[in-house]
Amino acid sequence: MNRFLPDRFTQLLIGTVLLATLFPATGAFEQFMHVASNVAISLLFFLHGAKLSREAALSGLKQPRLHLLTLASTFILFPLLGLALKSAAPGLLTPQLWMGVLFVCTLSSTVQSSIGFTSIARGNVPAAICGATASNLLGILITPLLVTLLLHRHHEGNGLSQVVSILLQLLLPFVLGNVLRPWIGAWINRHKVIVNVVDRGGILLSVYAAFSAAVAQGIWHLFPPAQLAVLVLVNAVLLGAVLLITTYGARALKMPLGDEIVLVFCGSKKSLASGIPIASVLFAGSGAAVVLLPIMLFHQMQLMLCAVLARRYAARNDHADTDAQPQQQSAALASGR
Repeated sequence: MNRFLPDRFTQLLIGTVLLATLFPATGAFEQFMHVASNVAISLLFFLHGAKLSREAALSGLKQPRLHLLTLASTFILFPLLGLALKSAAPGLLTPQLWMGVLFVCTLSSTVQSSIGFTSIARGNVPAAICGATASNLLGILITPLLVTLLLHRHHEGNGLSQVVSILLQLLLPFVLGNVLRPWIGAWINRHKVIVNVVDRGGILLSVYAAFSAAVAQGIWHLFPPAQLAVLVLVNAVLLGAVLLITTYGARALKMPLGDEIVLVFCGSKKSLASGIPIASVLFAGSGAAVVLLPIMLFHQMQLMLCAVLARRYAARNDHADTDAQPQQQSAALASGR
């Protein structure tokens, strides 16, 4: 039953939302939390840059088709499906929640879980490392541009300034961290626990700041509770459609099973770790909290479903290995004669 329960980080996110609901930051403390969350976000992306291996990013040149398909699934297929769902049933969700769903569609792939599930499924792990890394790196640039395009943020008169803001707050620290990697990379690898605490702590701080501002504006009165159930359904349709398209698309292209696994897992994931900081920059005040609800739900759903798929792929690989053993033994006996 554990695989159907929220992972520990999701539990911490839920606890942070409850904390902000019961004890929101107000007054001077709210201003302090806003500044602290911005600093934490910049530090988070600085560490992401310091952890990035340039060799892993450049290794993608060896399999350009696979990585282009993965990026296309992440940044083209997802937005198109999100827009199609919204156009087909605009009344299913409130405009704010549809904005959150489309925001999910603009995000980059995950790194850790994409690589982890590819490894469990016995897929092409080096390609997964490269694909997930490239997706996260490009997402810093592509996501704010897609948000400006899909959500028409430029109508508010601050679209370009938001893009510039996210580049300064996220991309600049990321690049600086990567430049300093030769000097600080070894220290970061030796202190992964500290890095993880800073990483997750920064995300939780951003969530608390966003939901504190939203609670003050009455976020829980913006939509009825039944909307959360519909949101789960919309997320399920979106995730299921991408998984089906990537799976059968890979088979139609006659891709090796290891590469199919990479396309399925890297192409269907959306990064909560990148999504929360980016939303905090692009959607100020109460808007950030509403936008964060779909990605928080999507995060848990993708983990549960992909855990099942990874085990099925592993069993399929085990079955293929078992079938291949008699043939290999027969070939060995024949060559011995």
